[in-house]
Amino acid sequence: MAMNHVRSVRSILCTKDAVTVACQRTFATGKAKKGGKGGAAADGPKASSLSKEVKASTVVGGNILKEGTDPKILPDSEYPDWLWHLLDKRPALSELRRKDIGTLPYEDLKRYVKLDNRARIKENNSLKAKN
Repeated sequence: MAMNHVRSVRSILCTKDAVTVACQRTFATGKAKKGGKGGAAADGPKASSLSKEVKASTVVGGNILKEGTDPKILPDSEYPDWLWHLLDKRPALSELRRKDIGTLPYEDLKRYVKLDNRARIKENNSLKAKN
């Protein structure tokens, strides 16, 4: 009896109509997505409900805690000086090799040693690699 039941279920699932119904994607509401060009406008990004004053005075999305608020944006004088130099362009290894090592500032010399070691390690690894 159970074998007949399995065969009947298998035959139902093998039909084309049953497969499309079983594989149809639904969303959280349980309704199937309707096709058409008119529905694309509703799927677009939502307008922000935050006011311009809040956007200009806080870091929106900066809060990583469950409770709490987004941090306020402080004046530039309240931040440390090193922060403003994080995005400065640093010289590449080829540029550092062209300069005299004895006249390089400490930070550039440190960068030169790090990049030179990295380049030597990559070269040694490529020579030792199995082909």
